[in-house]
Amino acid sequence: MNGACARVAIIGGGAMGTFFGYALAQRHEVTIVDVRMDLLQTLQAQGLVVDEGPARKVGATADAAEAFPIDALFVSVKAQDTLRALRPFAGQLNPSTPIVSLQNGLGNEEAIKAALGGSVPLVLGITSEGCMSVGLGRSQRLAAGTTVLGSGGASQITVRWIATLLEGIGLSASVVYDIRPHLWGKLVANAAINPVAALIDGKNSVVARDRNASELAQALANECAAVAKALRINLPFEDAREYVRAVAEQTADTYNSMTLDLRAGQRTEIDQINGAIASAGRRVGIQTPYNEAVLRLIKARERYRE
Repeated sequence: MNGACARVAIIGGGAMGTFFGYALAQRHEVTIVDVRMDLLQTLQAQGLVVDEGPARKVGATADAAEAFPIDALFVSVKAQDTLRALRPFAGQLNPSTPIVSLQNGLGNEEAIKAALGGSVPLVLGITSEGCMSVGLGRSQRLAAGTTVLGSGGASQITVRWIATLLEGIGLSASVVYDIRPHLWGKLVANAAINPVAALIDGKNSVVARDRNASELAQALANECAAVAKALRINLPFEDAREYVRAVAEQTADTYNSMTLDLRAGQRTEIDQINGAIASAGRRVGIQTPYNEAVLRLIKARERYRE
């Protein structure tokens, strides 16, 4: 497959799905699978656009069967939608087809395997690529980043092939033996920054520059790090507070996904981020009062409308 055109399906045409779909479409055959008819009609007519680049033609369908056959399936929906989005693919995928999840939060691995089977060749990863949706089928790249990949059931050969696929389109990608520390590392940042900025309805800069917001973010980070330690997960940094401060500075000019979801009146990934930390804390006997508090506050914001 090296150097050859691959057939790739991406479930979810939001900001990240658009970005990766656009990048992949420069060399490969891409199909976006989504349930939003207005998005599908736009993609069929105009293709995908990132920044001010030329539009790139992709397939667009609400029917999973129309995406086949494929060489890889990228899952790019919100964590709470993973199981529902993958159910139509059950029993239809070639058992050797890699499933790639770069999603936020915990529980995506379990949802994917519940939908497709426990032996699915799953590639898990995190990405620091920053982008936001600026319209149907349009995404703005906020920051160039890197993608770290590891196995959630896929062979190392398969994980390396996905990394090569991304590197071949000019993206930075690397492979690690154990992806769990990296998944939890990103969880620390998401749990500390996203709900704090979302509750203030501000950019991530508020976490780095406002003392009260910073102290709350640090408390959230400390709880997540304590849970990770109890689970014997070695985080890829020594100081969770310093890590969160650095990430907040690096993403200072961006509105995170939780903030944008609340603005749009949509459900956030709070259950899969802070809620998952609180749940894991209960299992290992670690108290997480700050994560419990922001979980309740964000869920109240989701439901409250003036």
